[in-house]
Amino acid sequence: QLRLVESGGGLVLPGGSLRISCVASGFTLDTYSIVWYREAPGKMREGVSCISSSGSVTNYGDLVRGRFTTSRDIAKNTVYLQMNSLKPEDTFVYTCAAAHNRGNPDMCTMWSSLMDYWGQGTQVTVPS
Repeated sequence: QLRLVESGGGLVLPGGSLRISCVASGFTLDTYSIVWYREAPGKMREGVSCISSSGSVTNYGDLVRGRFTTSRDIAKNTVYLQMNSLKPEDTFVYTCAAAHNRGNPDMCTMWSSLMDYWGQGTQVTVPS
């Protein structure tokens, strides 16, 4: 059973914060980077963040850098996305995905073609 399950989405007022989770089952985070994406109907998927399988490298998309932070709990096989200073423009379905590190524990890219597993997504809504 190889899967990713997101949780923690909801409605947040502008300026508020939310932490969403991505739980991995059937594989361990020590050999997979985890990427957060976001998308909405009719819009292109956007890379939000990545965290390397080493846990030492993170990258962020331009629109969230400085407001969002990704982290992980190896014992729980879980990756988190802490979202602060939320804006209406952050209203998306947020989805996590996993990419095998291919021998590079510091790999941290958001190229969707590299993803091996995808979750179903969790909705985050920030009203205007």
